[in-house]
Amino acid sequence: MEAVYLALGTNVGDRWGHLAAAEAAMAKLPGSHLRAVSPVYETPAVGPVEQGAFLNAVAMLETSLEPATLHQYLLGIERKAGRKTRGQRERWGPRELDLDIVLFGRRVISTDDLVVPHPLMHDRWFVLRPLCDIDASVVHPVLEMTVGELLTDLEKRGEPAEMGLGVRCEKPA
Repeated sequence: MEAVYLALGTNVGDRWGHLAAAEAAMAKLPGSHLRAVSPVYETPAVGPVEQGAFLNAVAMLETSLEPATLHQYLLGIERKAGRKTRGQRERWGPRELDLDIVLFGRRVISTDDLVVPHPLMHDRWFVLRPLCDIDASVVHPVLEMTVGELLTDLEKRGEPAEMGLGVRCEKPA
């Protein structure tokens, strides 16, 4: 079993419902155990497309699945939430659900379909902050820094609008 950290994001439709459905689906993945889910943060969208704010979280999954297989399951969860396939959607555009593998143990993976560690995670507050809420001592296998160190570095050098700085939020009653 390997520890895998997954970024969850949503800014379309029932955002809280999308996160809850994703969490429930991940808890049912074969050969896997959902061990932790971070608090949720509301963050502005980052990128060239103007759109609504995101809800972001990170989940920690222990799995015996191979990375490509897990990736396919995650794509299925996204599609079930209504997310369009890559060719049908606007790059960096709004999305019902976005599930990204940000770390897969200490593996470094680079294929046409999957790059791990996520190539932008070290520049994204909305990934690092919730990941630190789960475990700030996790080491980025390429940069050889803990995610806590990466978050501190980002907060020292970053502009809030560029790094996706947000606020912790609770699900409305």
